[in-house]
Amino acid sequence: MTKAHGRVYLIGAGPGDPGLITVRGRECIALADVVVYDYLANEQLLECARPGAELIYAGKIGGAHNHEQWQINDLLVEKALAGKTVARLKGGDPFIFGRGGEECEALVARNIPFEIVPGVTAAIGAAAYAGIPLTHRNVTTSVAFVTGHEHPDKDGSDIDWEKLSLGSGTIVFYMGMKNLSLITANLMEHGRPPQTPVALIRWGTRSEQQVLQGTLADIAELARHQGFKAPAITVVGEVVNLRQKLAWFDRRPLFGRGILVTRAADQAGEFATLLRARGASVFECPTISLVEPPCHAELDAAIGGLPDFHWTIFTSANAVQFFFARLEALGLDSRALGLCRICAVGPKTAAALLPHGIRADLVPGDYKAEGVVNEFRRMQISGMRILFPRADKAREVIPRELTAMGATVIAPVAYSNVIPGSMPQQAMLALEERRIDCVTFTSSSTVENLAAMLGENRFLHLLEGVAVAAIGPITSRTCRELGLEVAMEPKEYTLAAMTEEIVRFFHKP
Repeated sequence: MTKAHGRVYLIGAGPGDPGLITVRGRECIALADVVVYDYLANEQLLECARPGAELIYAGKIGGAHNHEQWQINDLLVEKALAGKTVARLKGGDPFIFGRGGEECEALVARNIPFEIVPGVTAAIGAAAYAGIPLTHRNVTTSVAFVTGHEHPDKDGSDIDWEKLSLGSGTIVFYMGMKNLSLITANLMEHGRPPQTPVALIRWGTRSEQQVLQGTLADIAELARHQGFKAPAITVVGEVVNLRQKLAWFDRRPLFGRGILVTRAADQAGEFATLLRARGASVFECPTISLVEPPCHAELDAAIGGLPDFHWTIFTSANAVQFFFARLEALGLDSRALGLCRICAVGPKTAAALLPHGIRADLVPGDYKAEGVVNEFRRMQISGMRILFPRADKAREVIPRELTAMGATVIAPVAYSNVIPGSMPQQAMLALEERRIDCVTFTSSSTVENLAAMLGENRFLHLLEGVAVAAIGPITSRTCRELGLEVAMEPKEYTLAAMTEEIVRFFHKP
C-alpha cells in the first residue's frame, strides 16, 4: 500500500513583528512535522511549532544562499513525499516577491497537496509602522510594488521605467539597496522630479526598525554615508512626507532600548509584553527554573492537616500554582482549605487564587514579607496554626516573626528554584555587543542566579554601564551586595509599576 503524501503550507510570516502573522498561519505552524523557515521570518514564530517538530533554516542573506531555490523546492517535495506535514514559513507574503509560485509549481509537478496562507507583505507592514500611508486620497490613489533586484540572468530589465516614473503614485521597491543609485537615477531620467520624497525602511515592524528619509536626488548618498544596509524597502512618493505627522512606532518611549528580562521562562511573557508595547527590544534571559521539590512529604503532611490551620499565606503566584497542583495530585481541591483564611501578597497572587474559587481575606499594602508581618501584628495570632507553602530559597522573615508572636508556622517547600543550564544565545550576544541598556531583576534569586551563570567577574563586566532596575528593596539590596548600582526601584512592587519606572528613567530631563 502506497503511503499517502503529506501536505505543505506556504505561510506568509509577515514583515518581522511576530504579532502580524495570521491566525491561520499560527495554526498551520502548530500542525507541522517540519518547519522550513527563511531569514526574514521572525524566529519567535518557531515557538508555535509543536514539541519535536523538525526545524530547518533555509534562509538567504544578501545573496549568500544557505539553500539554493531548487534545493528548497526539493526539500519540500522530499518531506511531503515522506508523509510529513510541512510548514514553509516565508517572510512577508509568499506570492509577493517570495518565490512562492516557484515552490508551488514544484509541488504541483509531484501531485503534492498544498495551501497558501497569505501574509502581511513588507511594503504594507513596514510603511504602516513607519507612519507612511501608501495611498491617501489627498496625495495619491495608486501604488506599485516593484522588485529592486531582478533575476541576474536576464539580458535586460523588465521594468518600464517611463511608465513607472510617470504613471504610478507611490512606488515601493523590494530588495533594492544594492541598486539604489541605479533605481533613483532611472526614475529621475524618466521624469520623476529629483525632489520627490523617498524613505528607506530597514527591519520594518521590528524593534530594530530604522527609517532614513531623503529625496531621489540625495537618498543614495545619504544611505552610503550612514551605512544603511539591507534588509530594507524603498518608498518613493509624496506620501513619505506624511511620516512627520503620522509616525508612531518609533516614537514610543522605549523605542530602540534593549532590555534584559531575567524572569523564569514561563513568567517572562507578561513583562516582555508590557515593555514591547512601549517600544523596547526585549531579550528574555531566564535565570530561574521552577520545579517540583525533590520530596513532597512535608507539603503532603501539611495538606493532610489543613482543617487544623487558621491561615494560609501565599507570597507569589508560583506558590499558588504549585500548592494547588499538589492538591490536585492528591485528589483534592480548594474545598480542602475549609475555613482557613487566606493571605495573598500582592494583586497578582490574589488574582492567581481566583480561578480556584478563592478570594483572599488579606492582601497587605506592602508587597513583601515585612508587609505580611506588619498586618499580622495587628491581630492576636498567639496559638494559631499558619501554613506557609514556600520556595526552597524563601526568606525566613515570615516564619521567624510570626513564631515570635506565638503562632505555630508550618513552612513546607512547595517548589524549588534552580538555575538554568545555560543562557539564551541571543541574550548573551546582546550583552557582549553592548546592545542592552537596562537589566531587570524581579527577585533576589534572579540577581544571584545571573551572577552564578556568568561568573562574578564577567557578570560585573557585562553589566558595566547597564542601568539596573530592581522590583523592590530586597532585590535592590542583593544587587548592591553583588556590586551593582541600582538605578530604578518602583514604589509599588509590580511589573506594571516597574515598566513605568523604566519609562521615566529613560525620559528624565
